[in-house]
Amino acid sequence: MSDKINVVKNKILSENWFVLRNFTYDLTASDGSTLRHKREVYDRGDGATILLYNREKNSVILTRQFRIATWVNGNESGLLIETCAGLLDNDSPEDCIRKEAVEETGYAVGEVEKIFEMYMSPGGVTELLHFFAAEYHDALRANAGGGVEDEDIDVIEVTFPQAWAMVKQGKIKDAKTVMLLQHALIEGWLHP
Repeated sequence: MSDKINVVKNKILSENWFVLRNFTYDLTASDGSTLRHKREVYDRGDGATILLYNREKNSVILTRQFRIATWVNGNESGLLIETCAGLLDNDSPEDCIRKEAVEETGYAVGEVEKIFEMYMSPGGVTELLHFFAAEYHDALRANAGGGVEDEDIDVIEVTFPQAWAMVKQGKIKDAKTVMLLQHALIEGWLHP
């Protein structure tokens, strides 16, 4: 497919937090015609997320934090309940998610299971998100969690039936979290 794309313009619009680019490109369609597209692409780097679950308690660890984009789009409080996640920066996905887990939730997980990787918003965001799961136990609690420096994260332990009800009630609206909860249900790790 890449031989069917001719980039006409690649202009950086912003390098404030991440990189926002404006692309103009010609795409050769399957019928041989040329389609000109103008798109903005936001490059925020790749990330990782993890579902921390406990089979014995039938529970999960989630986080709650302010997300400006949800507030702008009608989430009155701006708070979002989600699985622990973070950007890879220069780490491998596995190293990243272990570091994020202890920083955000306080749990120092060792073994993590790679579930899959997905583009979360391919129409305009470059991020490839790596999905993981790991069992947590009270003995793995290294600190209170809550994030680092400019983060203000609440750590929430809920039963799986509570988490599933929160999805149905619209209290959990984060795609990565719903995907991981569904995976746990399909695999039979937890029960509603």
